[in-house]
Amino acid sequence: MVVLDRLKRQAVKLTGTTLCALVFAYFAYGTVQGDRGLLAYFAMSLELDHAELTYNEVRDTRLALERRVSLLRLDSLDLDLLEERARLLLDYVRPGDFIVLLPKSDGTLPR
Repeated sequence: MVVLDRLKRQAVKLTGTTLCALVFAYFAYGTVQGDRGLLAYFAMSLELDHAELTYNEVRDTRLALERRVSLLRLDSLDLDLLEERARLLLDYVRPGDFIVLLPKSDGTLPR
């Protein structure tokens, strides 16, 4: 009987200790691997950095385009930029201009 009582007491102590260890392991695992754990935090941080870089590139491109468009408005028309756009879009050239045709990447000359 004494041995059985002693085993029961040790089993209760061991059960309590084991239960505490399992609860601690559960929360430790959730802290590292969970949906809002450390690994998810680091992944989201990398994704945020990438999104910020993309945002900065798009913003810089938009600002550059806005500057160029503002130069083509009637109140602040830049004649040099207008001539450049006309030459590019309409294939406009002045008499006496020299045109140098460079081969395309496939080796053929442009028309």
